[in-house]
Amino acid sequence: MNQLLFIYNPTSGTGRVKEALAPILDVFAKAGWLTTAYPTQCKGDAARVVRELAPQFDRIVCAGGDGTLSEAASGLMDLEDPPPLGYIPFGSTNDCATTLKLPRKPREAALVASGTGRPLPMDIGMLNDTVFVYVAAFGAFTKVAYDTPQDLKNTFGHLAYIFAGIASLPTIAPYHMMVEYDGQTLEDDFYFGMVSNSQSIGGLKPPKAEQVVLDDGLFEVTLIKKPLKLADLTDGLQALINLSQNDRSGALVQFQARSLTFTSDQPIPWTVDGEFGGSRPVNQVENRQKALSVIRGE
Repeated sequence: MNQLLFIYNPTSGTGRVKEALAPILDVFAKAGWLTTAYPTQCKGDAARVVRELAPQFDRIVCAGGDGTLSEAASGLMDLEDPPPLGYIPFGSTNDCATTLKLPRKPREAALVASGTGRPLPMDIGMLNDTVFVYVAAFGAFTKVAYDTPQDLKNTFGHLAYIFAGIASLPTIAPYHMMVEYDGQTLEDDFYFGMVSNSQSIGGLKPPKAEQVVLDDGLFEVTLIKKPLKLADLTDGLQALINLSQNDRSGALVQFQARSLTFTSDQPIPWTVDGEFGGSRPVNQVENRQKALSVIRGE
Protein backbone atom coordinates (compact mmCIF):
# COMPACT_ATOMS: atom_id res chain seq x y z
CA MET A 1 0.00 0.00 0.00
CA ASN A 2 1.41 3.39 -1.01
CA GLN A 3 2.17 5.86 1.77
CA LEU A 4 0.97 9.48 1.79
CA LEU A 5 2.03 12.24 4.19
CA PHE A 6 -0.79 14.75 4.67
CA ILE A 7 0.25 18.05 6.25
CA TYR A 8 -2.42 20.61 7.01
CA ASN A 9 -2.56 24.07 8.55
CA PRO A 10 -5.48 23.96 11.02
CA THR A 11 -5.88 27.76 11.00
CA SER A 12 -6.14 28.29 7.22
CA GLY A 13 -9.41 29.50 5.74
CA THR A 14 -10.92 30.36 9.14
CA GLY A 15 -10.26 26.80 10.30
CA ARG A 16 -12.34 25.12 7.57
CA VAL A 17 -9.65 22.51 7.02
CA LYS A 18 -10.53 20.83 10.34
CA GLU A 19 -14.14 20.44 9.27
CA ALA A 20 -13.06 18.83 5.99
CA LEU A 21 -10.49 16.51 7.53
CA ALA A 22 -12.63 13.34 7.65
CA PRO A 23 -13.87 13.60 4.02
CA ILE A 24 -10.31 14.28 2.81
CA LEU A 25 -8.89 11.26 4.62
CA ASP A 26 -11.74 9.13 3.28
CA VAL A 27 -10.86 10.17 -0.28
CA PHE A 28 -7.23 9.24 0.31
CA ALA A 29 -8.19 5.81 1.70
CA LYS A 30 -10.51 5.06 -1.23
CA ALA A 31 -7.68 6.04 -3.62
CA GLY A 32 -5.47 3.38 -2.04
CA TRP A 33 -3.26 5.51 0.18
CA LEU A 34 -2.18 4.72 3.72
CA THR A 35 -2.16 8.24 5.15
CA THR A 36 -0.20 9.83 7.96
CA ALA A 37 -1.74 13.20 8.93
CA TYR A 38 0.12 16.01 10.67
CA PRO A 39 -1.31 19.42 11.75
CA THR A 40 1.32 22.18 11.62
CA GLN A 41 2.12 23.73 14.98
CA CYS A 42 3.81 26.98 14.01
CA LYS A 43 5.34 28.92 11.13
CA GLY A 44 8.03 26.86 9.41
CA ASP A 45 6.70 23.57 10.76
CA ALA A 46 5.52 22.27 7.38
CA ALA A 47 8.99 22.71 5.90
CA ARG A 48 10.60 20.94 8.85
CA VAL A 49 8.22 17.97 8.80
CA VAL A 50 8.56 17.52 5.04
CA ARG A 51 12.34 17.72 5.26
CA GLU A 52 12.46 15.09 8.00
CA LEU A 53 9.72 12.69 6.91
CA ALA A 54 9.16 12.98 3.15
CA PRO A 55 11.80 10.37 2.15
CA GLN A 56 9.62 7.73 3.84
CA PHE A 57 6.55 8.53 1.71
CA ASP A 58 5.45 8.10 -1.90
CA ARG A 59 3.50 11.37 -2.03
CA ILE A 60 3.17 14.56 0.02
CA VAL A 61 -0.11 16.48 0.14
CA CYS A 62 -0.48 19.76 2.00
CA ALA A 63 -3.64 21.68 2.86
CA GLY A 64 -3.78 25.37 3.74
CA GLY A 65 -2.94 28.64 2.07
CA ASP A 66 -0.24 29.40 -0.45
CA GLY A 67 2.19 29.84 2.44
CA THR A 68 1.67 26.20 3.48
CA LEU A 69 2.37 25.05 -0.07
CA SER A 70 5.48 27.24 -0.16
CA GLU A 71 6.74 25.72 3.09
CA ALA A 72 6.14 22.17 1.84
CA ALA A 73 8.03 22.96 -1.36
CA SER A 74 10.87 24.44 0.69
CA GLY A 75 11.23 21.20 2.63
CA LEU A 76 11.19 19.11 -0.55
CA MET A 77 13.88 21.27 -2.16
CA ASP A 78 16.33 20.04 0.49
CA LEU A 79 15.86 16.42 -0.61
CA GLU A 80 17.85 14.59 -3.26
CA ASP A 81 14.83 12.68 -4.64
CA PRO A 82 11.64 14.50 -3.55
CA PRO A 83 8.27 12.74 -3.99
CA PRO A 84 5.39 14.45 -5.87
CA LEU A 85 3.59 17.27 -4.06
CA GLY A 86 -0.19 17.72 -4.01
CA TYR A 87 -2.13 20.69 -2.68
CA ILE A 88 -5.61 21.23 -1.21
CA PRO A 89 -6.27 25.00 -1.09
CA PHE A 90 -7.85 26.58 2.00
CA GLY A 91 -6.33 30.08 2.01
CA SER A 92 -7.92 33.47 1.42
CA THR A 93 -6.49 34.11 -2.06
CA ASN A 94 -5.18 30.74 -3.35
CA ASP A 95 -3.06 32.02 -6.23
CA CYS A 96 -1.34 28.66 -6.60
CA ALA A 97 -4.67 26.84 -6.82
CA THR A 98 -5.63 29.03 -9.77
CA THR A 99 -2.33 28.39 -11.52
CA LEU A 100 -2.45 24.64 -10.85
CA LYS A 101 -6.13 24.47 -11.92
CA LEU A 102 -7.25 22.96 -8.63
CA PRO A 103 -10.87 22.81 -7.40
CA ARG A 104 -11.80 24.98 -4.41
CA LYS A 105 -14.01 22.32 -2.82
CA PRO A 106 -11.87 20.25 -0.42
CA ARG A 107 -13.17 16.83 -1.42
CA GLU A 108 -12.70 17.54 -5.13
CA ALA A 109 -9.21 18.92 -4.52
CA ALA A 110 -8.40 15.80 -2.48
CA LEU A 111 -9.44 13.64 -5.45
CA VAL A 112 -6.99 15.55 -7.65
CA ALA A 113 -4.18 15.35 -5.08
CA SER A 114 -4.61 11.65 -4.49
CA GLY A 115 -5.30 10.25 -7.93
CA THR A 116 -7.00 12.14 -10.73
CA GLY A 117 -4.41 14.91 -10.99
CA ARG A 118 -1.20 14.81 -13.02
CA PRO A 119 2.23 15.07 -11.37
CA LEU A 120 4.11 17.44 -13.69
CA PRO A 121 7.47 19.20 -13.37
CA MET A 122 7.41 22.76 -12.10
CA ASP A 123 10.05 25.47 -11.80
CA ILE A 124 10.83 26.62 -8.27
CA GLY A 125 12.37 29.99 -7.42
CA MET A 126 15.15 30.90 -5.01
CA LEU A 127 15.51 34.37 -3.52
CA ASN A 128 18.97 34.23 -1.98
CA ASP A 129 18.55 31.11 0.19
CA THR A 130 14.73 31.25 0.41
CA VAL A 131 12.46 29.04 -1.71
CA PHE A 132 9.41 30.50 -3.43
CA VAL A 133 6.76 28.76 -5.51
CA TYR A 134 5.08 31.59 -7.37
CA VAL A 135 6.29 35.13 -6.56
CA ALA A 136 9.04 37.21 -4.99
CA ALA A 137 8.50 40.97 -4.91
CA PHE A 138 9.66 44.25 -3.41
CA GLY A 139 8.34 47.80 -3.09
CA ALA A 140 4.80 49.15 -3.26
CA PHE A 141 2.08 46.81 -1.95
CA THR A 142 4.46 43.97 -1.07
CA LYS A 143 4.70 44.72 2.66
CA VAL A 144 0.90 44.64 2.58
CA ALA A 145 0.92 40.87 2.05
CA TYR A 146 2.44 40.02 5.41
CA ASP A 147 1.15 43.05 7.37
CA THR A 148 -2.54 42.71 6.45
CA PRO A 149 -4.45 41.17 9.39
CA GLN A 150 -5.58 37.57 8.85
CA ASP A 151 -9.23 38.38 9.61
CA LEU A 152 -9.20 41.03 6.86
CA LYS A 153 -7.73 38.49 4.42
CA ASN A 154 -10.36 35.91 5.39
CA THR A 155 -13.21 38.40 4.94
CA PHE A 156 -12.19 40.23 1.77
CA GLY A 157 -9.72 37.87 0.05
CA HIS A 158 -7.50 39.65 -2.48
CA LEU A 159 -9.42 42.91 -1.97
CA ALA A 160 -7.81 43.10 1.47
CA TYR A 161 -4.44 43.58 -0.19
CA ILE A 162 -5.79 46.36 -2.39
CA PHE A 163 -7.41 48.14 0.58
CA ALA A 164 -4.23 47.98 2.63
CA GLY A 165 -2.11 48.86 -0.41
CA ILE A 166 -4.02 52.05 -1.10
CA ALA A 167 -3.57 53.03 2.54
CA SER A 168 0.21 52.62 2.14
CA LEU A 169 0.50 54.89 -0.94
CA PRO A 170 1.60 58.03 0.95
CA THR A 171 4.63 56.14 2.33
CA ILE A 172 5.88 54.78 -1.01
CA ALA A 173 9.38 55.82 -2.07
CA PRO A 174 11.32 54.36 -5.01
CA TYR A 175 14.47 52.28 -4.61
CA HIS A 176 17.43 53.09 -6.83
CA MET A 177 18.90 49.81 -7.99
CA MET A 178 20.68 47.97 -10.74
CA VAL A 179 18.94 44.91 -12.14
CA GLU A 180 21.20 42.40 -13.92
CA TYR A 181 19.49 39.57 -15.79
CA ASP A 182 20.66 37.02 -18.37
CA GLY A 183 23.56 39.20 -19.53
CA GLN A 184 21.62 42.48 -19.54
CA THR A 185 21.55 45.42 -17.14
CA LEU A 186 18.86 47.91 -16.19
CA GLU A 187 19.43 50.75 -13.70
CA ASP A 188 16.68 53.08 -12.49
CA ASP A 189 14.45 54.10 -9.59
CA PHE A 190 11.79 51.45 -8.99
CA TYR A 191 8.58 51.62 -6.98
CA PHE A 192 7.85 47.93 -7.39
CA GLY A 193 9.42 44.73 -8.68
CA MET A 194 7.93 41.26 -9.09
CA VAL A 195 9.54 37.99 -10.21
CA SER A 196 6.83 35.38 -10.72
CA ASN A 197 5.85 32.02 -12.13
CA SER A 198 2.08 32.19 -11.76
CA GLN A 199 -1.18 32.91 -13.55
CA SER A 200 -2.64 34.60 -10.46
CA ILE A 201 -1.05 37.02 -7.99
CA GLY A 202 -3.03 38.52 -5.12
CA GLY A 203 -6.15 37.03 -6.68
CA LEU A 204 -5.58 39.02 -9.87
CA LYS A 205 -4.40 38.03 -13.33
CA PRO A 206 -0.84 39.29 -13.98
CA PRO A 207 0.28 40.81 -17.30
CA LYS A 208 0.64 38.24 -20.08
CA ALA A 209 -0.64 35.47 -17.79
CA GLU A 210 -1.56 33.37 -20.81
CA GLN A 211 2.15 33.17 -21.70
CA VAL A 212 3.21 31.71 -18.36
CA VAL A 213 4.75 28.23 -18.72
CA LEU A 214 5.39 26.62 -15.35
CA ASP A 215 8.39 24.52 -16.39
CA ASP A 216 10.22 26.61 -19.03
CA GLY A 217 12.99 27.82 -16.72
CA LEU A 218 11.86 31.44 -17.13
CA PHE A 219 10.40 33.92 -14.67
CA GLU A 220 7.98 36.66 -15.66
CA VAL A 221 9.47 39.93 -14.41
CA THR A 222 7.40 43.09 -13.83
CA LEU A 223 8.97 46.37 -12.72
CA ILE A 224 7.37 49.76 -12.07
CA LYS A 225 10.02 52.44 -12.52
CA LYS A 226 9.83 56.08 -11.57
CA PRO A 227 8.33 57.97 -14.55
CA LEU A 228 9.90 61.16 -15.95
CA LYS A 229 7.07 63.21 -14.47
CA LEU A 230 5.99 62.44 -10.92
CA ALA A 231 2.40 63.21 -11.92
CA ASP A 232 2.52 60.07 -14.09
CA LEU A 233 3.09 57.84 -11.08
CA THR A 234 -0.65 57.21 -10.91
CA ASP A 235 -0.54 55.51 -14.31
CA GLY A 236 2.32 53.30 -13.22
CA LEU A 237 0.54 52.29 -10.03
CA GLN A 238 -2.70 51.69 -11.93
CA ALA A 239 -0.74 49.39 -14.24
CA LEU A 240 0.30 47.50 -11.12
CA ILE A 241 -3.10 47.37 -9.43
CA ASN A 242 -5.03 46.52 -12.59
CA LEU A 243 -2.11 44.53 -14.00
CA SER A 244 -2.84 46.21 -17.30
CA GLN A 245 -0.51 46.41 -20.28
CA ASN A 246 -1.87 49.88 -21.18
CA ASP A 247 0.57 52.12 -19.31
CA ARG A 248 0.81 55.64 -20.70
CA SER A 249 3.60 56.70 -18.33
CA GLY A 250 6.21 54.26 -19.61
CA ALA A 251 6.72 53.12 -16.02
CA LEU A 252 5.81 49.47 -16.64
CA VAL A 253 8.74 47.22 -17.64
CA GLN A 254 8.20 43.54 -18.45
CA PHE A 255 10.51 40.76 -19.58
CA GLN A 256 11.42 37.11 -18.94
CA ALA A 257 14.61 35.94 -17.24
CA ARG A 258 16.28 32.84 -15.79
CA SER A 259 18.28 34.59 -13.09
CA LEU A 260 18.49 38.13 -11.74
CA THR A 261 20.58 40.17 -9.34
CA PHE A 262 19.09 43.27 -7.70
CA THR A 263 21.72 45.63 -6.28
CA SER A 264 20.95 48.72 -4.20
CA ASP A 265 22.84 50.92 -1.73
CA GLN A 266 20.27 50.08 0.96
CA PRO A 267 18.60 46.86 2.18
CA ILE A 268 15.48 46.06 0.18
CA PRO A 269 12.64 44.23 1.99
CA TRP A 270 11.10 41.43 -0.09
CA THR A 271 7.97 39.35 0.20
CA VAL A 272 8.11 35.70 -0.85
CA ASP A 273 4.84 33.84 -1.55
CA GLY A 274 3.04 36.39 0.66
CA GLU A 275 5.47 36.22 3.59
CA PHE A 276 8.41 38.39 4.60
CA GLY A 277 11.48 37.19 2.67
CA GLY A 278 14.28 39.20 4.26
CA SER A 279 16.00 42.51 3.58
CA ARG A 280 19.40 42.82 1.88
CA PRO A 281 21.14 45.36 -0.39
CA VAL A 282 22.05 42.64 -2.91
CA ASN A 283 19.44 40.01 -3.78
CA GLN A 284 19.84 37.11 -6.18
CA VAL A 285 16.88 35.35 -7.77
CA GLU A 286 17.35 32.04 -9.53
CA ASN A 287 15.00 29.72 -11.42
CA ARG A 288 15.45 26.02 -10.58
CA GLN A 289 13.88 24.54 -13.67
CA LYS A 290 11.64 21.49 -13.15
CA ALA A 291 12.88 21.18 -9.57
CA LEU A 292 9.72 19.55 -8.19
CA SER A 293 6.86 17.39 -9.40
CA VAL A 294 3.62 19.16 -8.48
CA ILE A 295 0.15 17.70 -9.04
CA ARG A 296 -2.12 19.75 -11.32
CA GLY A 297 -5.79 19.56 -12.15
CA GLU A 298 -7.38 19.61 -15.59
